[in-house]
Amino acid sequence: PIWNRRYIDHVQITVAESLGIEDRAGFYESAGAIRDVVQNHLLQLLAITAMEPPADFEADAVRNEKVKIVRALASPDPTCVVRGQYGPGEIDGQNAVGYRQENGVAAKSDTETYVALRAFVDNWRWAGTPFYLRTGKRLSSRSTTIVALFRPAPHPPFLEIAGAGLRPNILVIYIQPNEGISIRIGVKVPGQGMTIQPVHLDFQYDQAFHIQLPEAYEKLILDAMLGDATLFTRIDEVEAQWSYVDSVVAQWQRKKTDFPNYAAGSAGPKGADELMARDGRIWCQ
Repeated sequence: PIWNRRYIDHVQITVAESLGIEDRAGFYESAGAIRDVVQNHLLQLLAITAMEPPADFEADAVRNEKVKIVRALASPDPTCVVRGQYGPGEIDGQNAVGYRQENGVAAKSDTETYVALRAFVDNWRWAGTPFYLRTGKRLSSRSTTIVALFRPAPHPPFLEIAGAGLRPNILVIYIQPNEGISIRIGVKVPGQGMTIQPVHLDFQYDQAFHIQLPEAYEKLILDAMLGDATLFTRIDEVEAQWSYVDSVVAQWQRKKTDFPNYAAGSAGPKGADELMARDGRIWCQ
């Protein structure tokens, strides 16, 4: 009942990688982050997050709801899309070359290795609720997360005395590298006075069950053998994803970006922070 625009202020979806392009320059020069990650991984996570509950968990019922979300995506405002390309930097104490210095990459390549954008799902559940998507290579750490930030209470009775410690509740779904869920709530610090401190209630699969979860591709290979298509993208959804991505790429062709604009080992280009700041928000992690 609270998974909607009335209670959720916005959603952040992140796919961050500390690796570079490895030996995939031939592919990456023609694809870039927008086609490599946004078109499939990020839009898949957005669809699963925003979809309506299916009537059952048969493949077609699930995929029907996912494609509705992708088709409901409004074409993004050009000012709300950020491109990035990593330059030389340092990761885990090791020097890292810039993208243009990678083997097989053109000396003046304008291929993006980072994308951040603000998306809107134009339906009854989510209208007006921004979904912030970002992905990048050669960032400070590897992680894939979905973060839902809830709206603050309409009239917090302790606002004046609790001050900055009174923050909105947050739900974090960890997908990689350690699958789990975390909820951030505000707790009164014991003692006199009204001091509120955020704490996290955490659950991780490996700690709870002391087992190693199978790799994602192991699950997909087994599903393929069993004929279960639930986790496989249907052609109408693929076409809707490409339609959305093509609208973004068309905007870039009219405006070039000065690369590189973030150092390897950093959190990404400043433009991504500015994108959030214009809306009065910040990235959570």
